[in-house]
Amino acid sequence: MADTLPGPDCFKHSTDIQIRFNDIDMLGHLNNTMYFSYFDIGKADYFNAIRRTDNHWGHLDIVIVNVNCDFMSQVRYTEHIAVRTRVSCIRNKSFEVLQELINKESNEIKAVCRTVMVGFDPATGKSAPLSHEWKKAIADFEGF
Repeated sequence: MADTLPGPDCFKHSTDIQIRFNDIDMLGHLNNTMYFSYFDIGKADYFNAIRRTDNHWGHLDIVIVNVNCDFMSQVRYTEHIAVRTRVSCIRNKSFEVLQELINKESNEIKAVCRTVMVGFDPATGKSAPLSHEWKKAIADFEGF
């Protein structure tokens, strides 16, 4: 799996994550539910960076339709970690977000997340084509 992932140079965005004491389970490693919270923090930070604004999260025109996580290695409380985020492809109505949770010192990949997001019309509650603003922001940031 790791052989098919893009190298760290492909990620133009990284978000430092602070592990909280209550994020750790009884076995002394990061609880599996926390990975998704960390990836959400990375996505929100990425979207604010590419759109160069604080997004109004109650009025966004994109939603998650699929999210998958591959757990590669356990995370311990003492580790310094970050989430690297990029968009790997854009389609008419959707785009795919690729993320890695990494140990900042060793660069070891701890988990990989793939999320499919679609354009959304809040008025109808249905999918919609991605807005020009989203396509341009992603393409400009990623260099597509």
